[in-house]
Amino acid sequence: MKKIIEVENISKIYGRKVSQYRALENISFTVDKGDFLGIMGPSGAGKTTLLNLMSSIDKPTSGSIKISGIDLSKMKDRKMSEFRRKELGFIFQDFNLMDALNVQDNILLPLALDRKKSKEMFQRLEHVTKNLGIHHLLKKFPEEISVGQRQRVAAARALIVHPQLIFADEPTGSLDSKSATELLQHLVKMNQEEQVTIAMVTHDAFTASYCQRILFIKDGEIFSEIVRNGTRKEFFAKIIEMQAAIGGGVEHEII
Repeated sequence: MKKIIEVENISKIYGRKVSQYRALENISFTVDKGDFLGIMGPSGAGKTTLLNLMSSIDKPTSGSIKISGIDLSKMKDRKMSEFRRKELGFIFQDFNLMDALNVQDNILLPLALDRKKSKEMFQRLEHVTKNLGIHHLLKKFPEEISVGQRQRVAAARALIVHPQLIFADEPTGSLDSKSATELLQHLVKMNQEEQVTIAMVTHDAFTASYCQRILFIKDGEIFSEIVRNGTRKEFFAKIIEMQAAIGGGVEHEII
């Protein structure tokens, strides 16, 4: 299987001298194309820091991160910005939608910035919004739709660029259980049918049970890793066991 992410001996230190805080320490792992990776751990473990480094939002103090063989640390700012816009998708807990734009324009924004042709933009728009069940919302504004629908709009905006990688930071954190389940099912569909690779930070075992593989981070280091081999319910039970061992996390019933 082709490796899409290669993380090698990365560390992240904030502050200077006596006030230094070591957020991550000597972490290494790889992610294959088409994988659905979860990153879990207690509060302050370094989960979001790791995701930010992997997604080029931040830079490691030491070590290297490669995406499809490209060393992110060697890319200049302009190239990095272009790479991030064309190859990566981001889904955040707070959506980051623009209130002044309707759903259609929010989703099309990254393609407009990249100056794609109108025909291609609207072909992509139809495909992604039908897949996510939000095609009927295109003329509405963010304040006129539900929280769950807003999160699916954010997901559509991430997916419309046809990214090779999606980075999601607590994407279900502000959703009710029904909306969270719908979003996760759509992400799984994209992952399985279009081979989109996903790396997702979550504290929630139910959300994590949709992943194929989970890295557990504790005190800035990889504590353990589990891989899904059986049913999602069996995987959920393994996640709960690991959370009990590592400390932290939220448990929900799974059916």
